[in-house]
Amino acid sequence: MKIAIVQGAFYPVPTRRGGAIEKIWFALGQEFSRRGHEVTHYSRLCDGLPATEVIAGVHHVRVPGADTPASRLLQKWRDLHYTWRVARRLRKADVVVTHTFWSPLLLSPRRHGPIWVHVQRYPQGQMRLYPKAARLQTVSRVIARAIIAQLPSALARVRIIRNPLPTPAAPANVTARDPNLVLFVGRVHAEKGVELLVRAAILARTQAPALRFRIVGPCETRFGGGGELLREQLETLAREHGAQVEFTGAVFDDAALSAHYSAASVFVYPSLAAKGEASPVAPLEALAHGCPVVTSELDCFDDTVGHGAFASRFDHTAPDAPARLLAALCGVLDARTLWPEASAAAKARAGEFSIERIADDYLAGFAALNATHR
Repeated sequence: MKIAIVQGAFYPVPTRRGGAIEKIWFALGQEFSRRGHEVTHYSRLCDGLPATEVIAGVHHVRVPGADTPASRLLQKWRDLHYTWRVARRLRKADVVVTHTFWSPLLLSPRRHGPIWVHVQRYPQGQMRLYPKAARLQTVSRVIARAIIAQLPSALARVRIIRNPLPTPAAPANVTARDPNLVLFVGRVHAEKGVELLVRAAILARTQAPALRFRIVGPCETRFGGGGELLREQLETLAREHGAQVEFTGAVFDDAALSAHYSAASVFVYPSLAAKGEASPVAPLEALAHGCPVVTSELDCFDDTVGHGAFASRFDHTAPDAPARLLAALCGVLDARTLWPEASAAAKARAGEFSIERIADDYLAGFAALNATHR
């Protein structure tokens, strides 16, 4: 098959500025190519990357995009211009996979090929704008239910294929696991529950003083963060209360990021985005490193982290949510005799999301779509 992958306007591929979706499709494209398919990957031209090149059999085509602005209206405007540029370069394929807002509107099934919309976030009503899309594929049941609730006529076009976990990079150096290190990896944004985590760290100062908290991720709006002011406020809050919270900033190097996962004894993802998260990859990356995970009570985690010796949850909506989060973290860290079992279970769970397994699901879906389209 000829497979086209169309990424958004704001991140390059390979991922030099982060971007979980970009990382996923970079890995999937290579797996599709390894199996003999012709893959063309369209993404942003920036950071000294060439306009065209071949990586692991995948033909990469890059067009000018833009940094992510704070204004959502401006985001849509810049993405519109980027999508126009892509549409002019896009060669006809057997399936065109895209997660951008404008591609399902501007691309033509007749000229470009059947459109497979990859829905990674809670739909805001835009699905009704995509009558030309052959598939509306999402990564969790909660998002699929939301699509169908908002657009019942789309039922036959909705598919669920879980996010894969790209093969973790080896740490640059051998890293010993710190029995008191709590790790968060993600955008430093209000919707990620980072303030809640800082308040849990403040409580830990008196209730579990040995704990240290490390927050890894960008705060800059161009990387999807909540802005420098938010980070300054959180750092001030932690400092004024004597909490042991370290903000590392963005870490885009896979080996360096792997070292952070390998050093932590528990990973936390306290997201508050009930209508934002679809299938976060960071908790899966933690599991792949044998690190137990504590998450908020969002439905999206049912399809990824699940339940078991490697996973705990806390009620992020409770008035005492920071105390509940701290209790969940201490529950994991205090059960030291169970760490080997929990670590093995975490790795086994992550293995269910391998690139090879998820690629099977996508290729079966593409083949079925292609047969119907013909």
